Amino acid sequence: MGVNGGNGSNGAGPLAFGLVGAGAIAQAYSQAFRGMGAARVAAVADPRPAAARALAEELGCAAFASHREMAERVRLDAVLVCTPPASHAEICLDFVARGVAALCEKPLALDAACARRMVAAAEEAGVALTMASKFRYVDDVRRAKSIVASGILGEIVLFENSFTARVDMAQRWNSQPRISGGGVLIDNGTHSVDLVRYFLGPIAEVNAVEGKNVQRLPVEDTVRLFMRSADGVMASIDLSWSLSKELPGYLDIYGSHGTVRVGWKESRYRQAGSSDWVVFGSGYDKVQALRSQLENFCAAVRGREPLLIAAEDAIASVEVIEAAYASLRDSHWMRVEHQAAAGDAGELPS
Repeated sequence: MGVNGGNGSNGAGPLAFGLVGAGAIAQAYSQAFRGMGAARVAAVADPRPAAARALAEELGCAAFASHREMAERVRLDAVLVCTPPASHAEICLDFVARGVAALCEKPLALDAACARRMVAAAEEAGVALTMASKFRYVDDVRRAKSIVASGILGEIVLFENSFTARVDMAQRWNSQPRISGGGVLIDNGTHSVDLVRYFLGPIAEVNAVEGKNVQRLPVEDTVRLFMRSADGVMASIDLSWSLSKELPGYLDIYGSHGTVRVGWKESRYRQAGSSDWVVFGSGYDKVQALRSQLENFCAAVRGREPLLIAAEDAIASVEVIEAAYASLRDSHWMRVEHQAAAGDAGELPS
């Protein structure tokens, strides 16, 4: 179902985007916008005026010190929100009320109730709102999804994902729980949850275990996350800012008849009984993934194709992460009761 923005988004020209936030991810998006026929950046807003001006100058557009000033002074079809999670709800709700479609960096919100409130407001206003999560848009990930769907790997038994790197987080907002909502679990883990759901469908239960906090952060910096899908497939996720597993890839899916591996520089699969791996992809391309995400969002705003990450997926990701934090706190498997619907995570019987 297509949902329009409020400022003439059904026209033939590119959609006019406002870019809220001028940090690292916004810099990456600026590369993705270059050469796009479907979209252009019309304005940048950031409470750090120098940062806003620098990115706006690079993109050839106007700069503002607040998203509200940008919304009042520039005619926008859509907005891309690249700010810390604690600000997502306020910014998105403001633009939705103005009839502007919103693509919001992950996680959509700090809690499921807030995420559902945001989505309900967008539905009432008749504009698109969803979460940006780049890995679904990586070409190799989408090819791997097709391989799994083809059935040549047999029944899927185990899903493994690893997002680990040694990064000093002491001075980053990601490690400030008041604005980030948590540590590596909500940050990198939101990508992991979305990948698991993309391949395996709804997640039935989660169990999160915190590792040693090497950086002495006020949030978790290493977590092992276990999930079980509604169909009974187990997923094992490693997340860390304090270690690097130095793996060639980040995603392995094991089936009864074969294995698929999605890598940083190459992706391949092998069927059981064969000694040969079949290469099907050339690895991770961040700009390609971000551009594909923007193109999908633009097409959805114009009513031409569905969102690959729908609003319901965005809510479900928040619900699963919320259950994972409950598991981390209480040291129990937690059931994810109602993904993308009203309801809370509940503790499983011990």
